[in-house]
Amino acid sequence: MAAAAASAAIPLVLVVEDEPAQREVLVYNLEAEGFRIAKAATGDEALLLTAELAPDLIVLDWMLPGVSGIEVCRRLKTRDETRGIPVVMLSARSEEVDLVRGLETGADDYVVKPYSVVELMARIRAQLRRTRPAALGQRLAFGDIVLDAEQHKVFRGDTMLRLGPTEFRLLAAFMEKPGRVWSREQLLDRVWGRDIYVDARTVDVHIGRLRKALCRDGGADPVRTVRGAGYALG
Repeated sequence: MAAAAASAAIPLVLVVEDEPAQREVLVYNLEAEGFRIAKAATGDEALLLTAELAPDLIVLDWMLPGVSGIEVCRRLKTRDETRGIPVVMLSARSEEVDLVRGLETGADDYVVKPYSVVELMARIRAQLRRTRPAALGQRLAFGDIVLDAEQHKVFRGDTMLRLGPTEFRLLAAFMEKPGRVWSREQLLDRVWGRDIYVDARTVDVHIGRLRKALCRDGGADPVRTVRGAGYALG
């Protein structure tokens, strides 16, 4: 269970590519970078998996059977629950008008085929640094709280806090998106993962432990309970 929970903190990338050889090259290189992977071969499958898995980033080919990649991107960016997922569009279309269309549809980046794998991985990491900084070892700060993801340490002011691994992942999720209200189900997916069963009430227990650690020296409680919705930082 601990290993499955820890893996939930690793960014999940959804690869949407209908050409098997191209798809496997992407999967191989993304796995080598340490990411978790989900795969789709059509636009419809991509939409279903996005709704089911809530990936951290989508690598999306423009030309897909059925629903095109550009239409998948448009639909995702018009929905509140998926608008914030970065989309890196892949396309053989290299004209400026195509790039502009892709970006105006909502793609966060646009990469022309054939592409450099090294450059593509760098672009993916750049997008994830914006949305999942703690997962990539970044240092986060909120008020007087500092989370050093690389060294796995948390400070409040000058005091280093002792957090269990679950509390650390909870705090990282909160600090990556201050002010966002997380439901218990969303926190279960982000912190524990979908591969294990954990009762939603377990979230409340760990939130209580996190609050206790954060307020041990008398500091104000930064975790806000939103009645009927969940929890937020600040």
